[in-house]
Amino acid sequence: MLRVRSLLPCKFQPQSRFLGGSRALSHGSFRQRLLVAQFRLCSRTFSSLGRPIITAEQAVLPANFHLTDDGLYIDRSLPVSFNKILIANRGEIACRVIRTCKQLGIQTVAVYSDADARSQHVQMADEAYRIGEPPAAKSYLLGDLILDIAKKSGAQAIHPGYGFLSENAEFSRKCAKSGVIFIGPPASAIDSMGSKSASKKIMTDAGVPVVPGYHGDDQSVELLKKEAAKIKYPVMIKAVSGGGGKGMRICFNAEDFEETLEACKREAKASFGDDRVLVEKYVVRPRHIEFQVFADTHGDAVHFYERDCSVQRRHQKVLEEAPAPFMTPELRAKMGKSAVGAAKAVGYVGAGTVEFIFDADTDEYYFMEMNTRLQVEHPV
Repeated sequence: MLRVRSLLPCKFQPQSRFLGGSRALSHGSFRQRLLVAQFRLCSRTFSSLGRPIITAEQAVLPANFHLTDDGLYIDRSLPVSFNKILIANRGEIACRVIRTCKQLGIQTVAVYSDADARSQHVQMADEAYRIGEPPAAKSYLLGDLILDIAKKSGAQAIHPGYGFLSENAEFSRKCAKSGVIFIGPPASAIDSMGSKSASKKIMTDAGVPVVPGYHGDDQSVELLKKEAAKIKYPVMIKAVSGGGGKGMRICFNAEDFEETLEACKREAKASFGDDRVLVEKYVVRPRHIEFQVFADTHGDAVHFYERDCSVQRRHQKVLEEAPAPFMTPELRAKMGKSAVGAAKAVGYVGAGTVEFIFDADTDEYYFMEMNTRLQVEHPV
C-alpha cells in the first residue's frame, strides 16, 4: 500500500493535492513504506507555475523517513506489502522499475526474449528468465508463461510497464485468480475504458464533460447521417475500438458523409476487427491536454498536473509540454477535478492518463479517453 503524506508547509500545497492528504494511494505495486515525494519534479512544477520552490534540504522530515538517490522519500515505519515483483517488460521502463525497487529493497525478476538476453534490464534484475523468441507474440505477450514464472520465482506481483500486457484485461483477471497482484487497474476498469462509446456513457453519467455526439448501438448509415446533421458539420467519425490515430475521419459536409463513413469503417475493421463507429462534433481549433492520475484501493485519487500534446502528426503525438502553455490555475483545477472524477467513475487503481480535448474558440474542454496504464511519456 502506497501512502501519501504532506511534507510541505500548507502554503506550498498544490491544488491537485500532489503531496497532500492522508488517505492511502495504493495499486498493489509498491510496499507501504513508499512515499510519493519527488522534490525534483515538485520543484520544477512549482517553478513553472510561479510558486515558491522548496528543496529537499528545506523540508522537515520525520526521523523514520529516508531520502533515496532518486529523490524518493521512504517511510521505514510502514509495513511491507511484498518483497519481490516480476517486470513483464523490457528496455527503459523495466530499468526504471528495477531502479526504484532497489531503492525500496524489493527484489526483482526480469523476463527476456532471445533478442534481449544481454539487455540492461536483465543485468540489473536479481533474477532473469527466458520466455521465448524475439517476436512479442512468442515472448512478452505469453501471459500464462509469465504468470507461471512469477509463481515459480516467488514474485508476489507483476508490473506490466506499458505496452504488451499492460492493458490486457484477461491477464489482469488471471493474475487476480492466481493470487498474484497485477500492478495496474482492475480488469473492469480496463474493459470500461477500452470502448470509446462505453467510456463516454460512463463519463456522462459521472458528470464529466464529453464531446457532443452519437455513441449508440444503431450503426445504420441513415441514423448515423441523421445524427451528424444534428451535431452540425464538421464532424469526426471514430472507430469505437480505435486508438493510435487509426479509424478516424473528418467529414465537413453531408454530401461526403457516406464515403467518409465507409473509409472509416474499412480501416477500423482492418485494424481492430470491429467496424462500429461513433460520430462527434469536430473541434476546429483543439488543444490536446492530458492529466496524469493515480488512484488507490480506497476509492480516492489525485492528479499530477497536465501535459499539452497538441503538436501531432497524423493523430500521433510529436511533442509534449508540461505545464500546458495556456493553462490558468482556475482551468487546471477544473480539468484536474474532472480527471479525478473520471478515475473514480470506473473504480480505477494505479497510474493512468485522462485525455481531454480543449476548444480554443469556446474555452470548453471534453473527455476523450483514458489510458489504463503507465504511459511512455509519463516522466514529462
